[in-house]
Amino acid sequence: MADPKAENALRSAQATLEDLQTRWDAAREYLKIDAGRARQAVVGELAADPNLWDDPDNARTVTTELGRLANDLDSFDALRRSLDDAIVLEEFARESLGAGEADWSVFDELASSVELLGHAIAALETQSLFSGPYDENDAIVELHAGAGGTDAQDWTEMLLRMYSRWAERRGFGVEIDEVTEGQEAGLLSATFILKGRFAYGWLSVERGVHRLVRMSPFDSQARRQTSFASLDVTPLLEDSATEVEIDEKDLRVDTYRSSGAGGQHVNKTDSAIRLTHLPSGIVVSCQNERSQHQNRARAMQILEAKLAERARAQRLVEMNALSGQRSDNAWGSQIRSYVQAPYQLVKDHRSDHETGNVEAVLDGDLDGFMEAELRRQRSTS
Repeated sequence: MADPKAENALRSAQATLEDLQTRWDAAREYLKIDAGRARQAVVGELAADPNLWDDPDNARTVTTELGRLANDLDSFDALRRSLDDAIVLEEFARESLGAGEADWSVFDELASSVELLGHAIAALETQSLFSGPYDENDAIVELHAGAGGTDAQDWTEMLLRMYSRWAERRGFGVEIDEVTEGQEAGLLSATFILKGRFAYGWLSVERGVHRLVRMSPFDSQARRQTSFASLDVTPLLEDSATEVEIDEKDLRVDTYRSSGAGGQHVNKTDSAIRLTHLPSGIVVSCQNERSQHQNRARAMQILEAKLAERARAQRLVEMNALSGQRSDNAWGSQIRSYVQAPYQLVKDHRSDHETGNVEAVLDGDLDGFMEAELRRQRSTS
């Protein structure tokens, strides 16, 4: 006698496997796997050149590219093997059902395999959303308190924690380069480097103004307060100096004593550096390295990256003007609201993605918001 529960489980697994196979085939195309294998062969030959390290910068570029190609292709091949294994499990489950008695250990293993495959292919599909020239780079992230007084400064510190927790979830590194403490609480600003593949691609969709609505812990009457903080992000380019030239006479260099967390030298020496690029008005600071020399080097790297990004943005404006295109000017408008009172809701105003679990979001559960915005941008590009 047939087992209806087992039959339903088998039909569900078969349908899901067919869908996963279709999605795997599509991923092979949009991730350009065949082209990647051809490129791996070429870069592998370059890496095998005994004179490769005569040019250390080029050697690092070659070995980095080879490592990323190997990682992508190995992951894709492992996914194919897992998909084949799941198909074999589906055959075993079908055979056991045909023999008259379902082997539920096989059915359970099949269900688990199908679920894991779904997550793995979804990750591949997300990776395909990163198509920008700098999406794979590390990111320079800046947070600034906006309107809202002490609450806004507290909100800025909350955002720093939120993105740090998100980075931990994804295995990204976070290097705090500069913090300016608020007058009573929180932070006026913070600059940090997010290190990891696709760091800039992920954080680029977080650029903009973030709004918090809550009962203020700084109001003696516990009234509801609306606060704002902005996030800006720039790709970190190891070779950004090749894109821009900085004349020393265009720089004003200020040294000062570090404040806040940052190691044993904080508050002991005037090792912190603030660079002001006079022609553009761009100001960058670094205080978290051990010496003034190291802080200056990091500050210069950040300044070069910001000037390179500024030049690219100017070129884009010029191209849009020539083509008659006008992009929406969203500067200063909130991209997302985090409401803790009178109800619980986080809503992105671009993608309309939302959740009522505000605490989870503030603890770094941001992937859903980021992926929704990445997909929205892809659909409108």
